[in-house]
Amino acid sequence: MIVIIAVLVALVVPSLARARHAAKRTVCLTNVKGIMTAVQAYATENNGSIPYGPTAPPPTPSNLYPLTGMVTSQISLSTGQPVGLGLMLRDHLGRNADILFCPGADNPIDAKRELAKVGKSQVINSYFYRHGSNTLKTRNEPFDTWDDRTHLENLGTNAQGNRIRALVVDQNYLTTSPLAAWGIIVRTNHKKLRVNAGYADGHAETRDNPEDKYSVDVGRFPFNGPDKILAAFEKLDTD
Repeated sequence: MIVIIAVLVALVVPSLARARHAAKRTVCLTNVKGIMTAVQAYATENNGSIPYGPTAPPPTPSNLYPLTGMVTSQISLSTGQPVGLGLMLRDHLGRNADILFCPGADNPIDAKRELAKVGKSQVINSYFYRHGSNTLKTRNEPFDTWDDRTHLENLGTNAQGNRIRALVVDQNYLTTSPLAAWGIIVRTNHKKLRVNAGYADGHAETRDNPEDKYSVDVGRFPFNGPDKILAAFEKLDTD
């Protein structure tokens, strides 16, 4: 009898674990869909523009937002100022702000505790957000000198010449441990097996992540991060 029970447990436990992971991934997909609904509402109230900015503070080793409008996983700067998706917290997310945190995060996150820090310190959410196509490598010139890529109905084209479509994606950020002293740590969702992505037309979808296709591995060089995050988005634009 004991042997039979042990066999049944060995069969059932992995199935339950897979079911839990699948359920969390589904909730995450709903989160991303909700974020895109908020982006569309924001654009409706802001002359068609997606959340953009604010102006980047002076650069420091721990500043993960060194250029205005760059891709980011932050919702609050070290100064406490809302940034990226955080610009929607007050008027467009409200009590639903916890959708900015993936239930399938591999590094447990207390959403309530993190949201309480907004306005006081730097806060990282579970998703990368794309301000148009601004990146450290290609957008060092003043914003008013390049094509407006913040208009939801016409985000322009990416560096590959394809139409910009993807705006939000699960954060899979890989780095090395010495960078932890500056708050730069490994953050992944869904064991990196799949990502949920949100698109400018408002829909969201799940994609497999073979060979870390949509992951961002900066190694010891986090300054390469923005360009690598943008590269992941550009794959989503066409996939």
